[in-house]
Amino acid sequence: MAEFYSVINALGPVFALVIIGYGCRRLNFPGEGFWPLAERFVYYLLFPSLLVYKLATTPLRQLDLSEAMTAIVALLVISSLLALLLAKLLKMSAAATSSFYQGGVRFNTYVGLAAAAELFGDTGLLWGALFLAVMIPLVNVACIGVFAVVGSQQGGSRLASLVSGLLKNPLIIACMVGIALNLTGVGLPLGVEPVLALLSPVALPLGLLAVGVGLDLKALSRGGINLWLCCLFKLVLYPLLFLAIARTLDLDVTATQVLLVFALLPTAPTAYILARQLGGDAPMMAAVITLQTLLAMVTMPAMLLLLN
Repeated sequence: MAEFYSVINALGPVFALVIIGYGCRRLNFPGEGFWPLAERFVYYLLFPSLLVYKLATTPLRQLDLSEAMTAIVALLVISSLLALLLAKLLKMSAAATSSFYQGGVRFNTYVGLAAAAELFGDTGLLWGALFLAVMIPLVNVACIGVFAVVGSQQGGSRLASLVSGLLKNPLIIACMVGIALNLTGVGLPLGVEPVLALLSPVALPLGLLAVGVGLDLKALSRGGINLWLCCLFKLVLYPLLFLAIARTLDLDVTATQVLLVFALLPTAPTAYILARQLGGDAPMMAAVITLQTLLAMVTMPAMLLLLN
């Protein structure tokens, strides 16, 4: 019972902020033009500040990173093969396959770090940042690759610009900078740490509000059986697959617990942008994002309690 209350107390505020964000959208508060700018502010300044701060100031050398990185890469490879195989067995169209794939392997960064921080404190933020450092570039490359294989002519003409954008991704750059400053022993320059310490706490609450603003309940009428199968795959099968991999590799208990939080996450809102740009099934993608986010409010605490 105590574990139940600890999980609910940790995840409740995370999803409460998502719901408040949705309420702000419904009330058009503080204004239609505010939220796109706020999300841009989080993405390009606040979130990179948080990642650099945590990765640069935490003793990474004390952690056994090799097994964790192996588990993360194995999770992406195996889940990718399973998602594509399932899409083929269900005879999905190319557009639906790409959206099903994104719904099956992408993850909501804001929800993940906020949940990990609430459940595990600085340890959660550290392992979460390392998960992002490995998974963000790999997932983006994998998604672009799937579009290239199953995608349309519309998508093919834009692959080069998306690859270029991936190399300029502020979250990837922030992870690399933080890890480099840490492992080289250089650390943060004089006077930078207190500034990042003030900026960092703002990132997660504002990011969670933006997640709520992006929910589209009208999209739930679209998607059909593929929508629900995608949710089942991401919210149930994906974390079970991670635990199987973690057990096989005899992964550290703390690392397993924190990374399980990221395995339980709903897909990322940015998946809709990629689907729209590369000729995926954008309406289905919007439905997947919304439904997975709503279901995760129940499945994340339930699965954490069951699997832990």
